[in-house]
Amino acid sequence: MRRVIILIILFLGMYFLFTWQTEAGEVVNTLNQGDWKWLLLGAVVHLVYMLNIGASLRAIYNLLGMDEKIERLTLLAAAANFVIVIAPSAGMGGVAVFAADAQQRGHPTGRASTAGAVYVFVDYLATLIVVVLGLFILFQRNQLRGEDVIAAFILVALALGLGALLYIGMKSGEKLGKALAWIGALANRITKPFLNREYFNLTKAQDFGIDAAEGLRLARKSPKDLWLPFALGLSTKALMMTILFLMFMAFNQPFAVGTLIAGFSIGYLFTIVSPTPSGVGFVETAMTLTLTSLRVPLAPAALIVFGYRGFTLWLTFLYGMIAIRWVGKPSNHKEVEA
Repeated sequence: MRRVIILIILFLGMYFLFTWQTEAGEVVNTLNQGDWKWLLLGAVVHLVYMLNIGASLRAIYNLLGMDEKIERLTLLAAAANFVIVIAPSAGMGGVAVFAADAQQRGHPTGRASTAGAVYVFVDYLATLIVVVLGLFILFQRNQLRGEDVIAAFILVALALGLGALLYIGMKSGEKLGKALAWIGALANRITKPFLNREYFNLTKAQDFGIDAAEGLRLARKSPKDLWLPFALGLSTKALMMTILFLMFMAFNQPFAVGTLIAGFSIGYLFTIVSPTPSGVGFVETAMTLTLTSLRVPLAPAALIVFGYRGFTLWLTFLYGMIAIRWVGKPSNHKEVEA
């Protein structure tokens, strides 16, 4: 069954590549025009970026009473990102990857899923800080658009909703189970006309809530330990901005720090809040418009944005396609959590 699921996921990945082959082709053509030295440095920074995500996940795993190696969690993060791209769900689709891996590795499934949710929540918080700064820069320069503000409010709503669930879990596993069952029932009512069946198993919500709450209670005992994954979340954004900076250098385009922050913040905002997978099409347009509004010429702006997306979307997607095969392999490793 596991092999069938992996094959389906890989098929969806190939379908994604086929659907968006024009954008992928544009990225390849763009990178061929850049200075290879800066592009090579960008690939190195991207690897550090991936490892940084693994370090953040390890800090969260430790906080929830689990132990796992950074290398494994880095691959797991790449696989989760791959699933998020082919099945967009505001960052939450990858939580299923953590649950499946936990079942295979002997970790409590609910607790591992919660680790994925905590990572998404920390990522939302780090993103909001950068987005607020970016919106302030655009406001100062009279370039703030209404759609940017609306997207920011949607991100705030997502962060508040996820934060509320985590808070409920810290207080009571039973209440978290009821909240998840209510959300699942609502989702079933919406999807049943299309699937002709109930997508979510509501009977498992209670057990999941109790399992997740156990890990969250450990986090509640050491709230100061949340600062490490939060700091790593901010450093992840700094590394992504570094890649954007390297694209300015690769295409020999002068820039200001404010331009860099504003361009990145709008791009990442629409990566999360977008009707297309990982914001394909929307991010490229929004980032290019933002950069041109900040006096970057149109042609270099488009090259910079496509180069940036070549690393942060397409290279990450490629790593994820490889990682999903590796993570999906059966393992004899079993751990029993204390």
